[in-house]
Amino acid sequence: MGFFSFFGRVLFASLFILSAWQMFSDFGTDGGPAAKELAPKLHLTKAHLSSRLGVALPDIEVKHVVWAIVGLKGLGGLLFVVGNVLGAYLLAFYLVVVSPILYDFYNYGPQDREFSLLFTEFLQSVALLGALLFFIGMKNSTSSSSSSSSQRNLKKRTPKPKAA
Repeated sequence: MGFFSFFGRVLFASLFILSAWQMFSDFGTDGGPAAKELAPKLHLTKAHLSSRLGVALPDIEVKHVVWAIVGLKGLGGLLFVVGNVLGAYLLAFYLVVVSPILYDFYNYGPQDREFSLLFTEFLQSVALLGALLFFIGMKNSTSSSSSSSSQRNLKKRTPKPKAA
């Protein structure tokens, strides 16, 4: 069981780790293809949030966002492989923040070609988030059940021998 759990975590995290490595390798001086794809979507999201909130949001350098994404995916993936729940939290944070920005299917109509492509990618991100939440829940339930069993063992007292 332990081997399959580890192997499953390696396969799952390889998606994030290899993607982070690719983004890092292609970064260059301008942020690479990831920055070129993310820049217009980030600008659109910033404009939408500014109009909804009624305040001007500060300018965000796209290269810094790409570096943050590489860090979240890389570190989160490596921590997830070793079974650390912090890695799952980092990957979940990445998916919750970046997926609605990157896969903006809501900006297209159902008849557009981009809609089905982006919607499928978004749903895959939701499925990955579900798997991470399952892992987090399992980690929390096993740690709380093991601590409650250790508390039960502490409460049991050994009987004192009777004096003759």
